Amino acid sequence: MAGLSLPVLVALGLAGLVGGVGITAVGPGGVLPTIALTDLAPAQVAGTAMVTHVATGVLATAAYTRSGQLRDPRTRRTALILAAAALAGAPFGVLINTLVSRQVFGGVLAVFVAGVAALMWLRERRRPAETRPHPSPGAVAVLGLAVAVAAGVVGVGGPMLTVPLLVALGVPVLESLACAQAQSIAIAVVGSAGYLAHDAVDWPLAVLVGVPELAGVLLGWKIARALPARTLKYALLVTLLALAPYLALHG
Repeated sequence: MAGLSLPVLVALGLAGLVGGVGITAVGPGGVLPTIALTDLAPAQVAGTAMVTHVATGVLATAAYTRSGQLRDPRTRRTALILAAAALAGAPFGVLINTLVSRQVFGGVLAVFVAGVAALMWLRERRRPAETRPHPSPGAVAVLGLAVAVAAGVVGVGGPMLTVPLLVALGVPVLESLACAQAQSIAIAVVGSAGYLAHDAVDWPLAVLVGVPELAGVLLGWKIARALPARTLKYALLVTLLALAPYLALHG
């Protein structure tokens, strides 16, 4: 962190705060701190972002347990399956990350950002009346495994992709958010262990981004329960669409 100017340090802290809000309010959000760290090597980007998600996952899971979503048996079952699948998928994502170049990493991140934007747009097009029971355990396991691999590669938490995917399958938004928070703990713990083994975590930057991110998690949880958060959703959608081509071109 030495040598960084004050405006850069402030920008990193703000990225953590906004990212935390996004994690618990709409799902996609963990990608913003990852994007803010892209001046690091690919493994350091993912590793530094990943360790912040251990704390955010624990706090967000506690918050959604308090508000009742994770006390529902169906939601709890989905969350546990997602977390178990993450234990298997995240190590493969870490391995893939260590094998790719900066440009390839930027391209992968751009595809993920654009994909999340598309999923968010589809979520807004779906009517609340179309919600259905939770997917089957097999479908949840496949979804969880795929998201865990992807999260391990990029260094983002599970909510980035899990929430839009579950909503697209008909799961209510708050239940989807709750499930994804529990999954993110497993992804972050396993992923962080892998990146620590490669000495790919910048701890000062992790603290700088992670502390505001925790504050954002609590704020996002309050927004998700009190407001439709439509303005925040569209703001994130526009931001992700704007950042995707930049990441693809600059790595």
